[in-house]
Amino acid sequence: MVKTPAKILSLTEFLSLPETEPASEYIDGRIIQKPMPQGEHSAIQTELAPAINSILKPKKIARAFSELRCTFGDRSIVPDISVFIWERIPRKENGGVANIFSIPPDWTIEILSPDQSQTKVTKNILHCLKYGTQMGWLIDPEERSVLVYFPDQPTAVYEEPETLLPVPEFAKDFHQTVEGLFSWLLE
Repeated sequence: MVKTPAKILSLTEFLSLPETEPASEYIDGRIIQKPMPQGEHSAIQTELAPAINSILKPKKIARAFSELRCTFGDRSIVPDISVFIWERIPRKENGGVANIFSIPPDWTIEILSPDQSQTKVTKNILHCLKYGTQMGWLIDPEERSVLVYFPDQPTAVYEEPETLLPVPEFAKDFHQTVEGLFSWLLE
């Protein structure tokens, strides 16, 4: 759903608005509300973030966050999963995780929902790559495929069940096959 304000809002004005449920994003001067996640989307997101964290977080390599607002490059987006290298996680003075993330994730993961624009989601991934994100995944539950976006090479499509999905170098200890990813829809 696209909300058209009476006037074009600046990013600062957008950030002062109350949060919406589901989250709204600020893209090219427009406020665009994300669709409400449905079953397949929710199942994958609920399993994938903890799976990543179970491998990377104990070693303080990186941490995955679900539905985290990331504001950078004149956009404010909410990837389904944002993974940040441990040293890049914004922190409060006491060492706790900060509330505001004004940097791009190191790895952005989007899960396509029914009726969601693949183009809009792809544009968010490309925006992240432009600002330093190392890799983007676009998971399509209906097609049982994963499009993997890299900053310096062509996009690759992964759909063969036994194929091991590529991950950023910092996440090399995390291993996930296409079949393993989509098996969460059968549990």
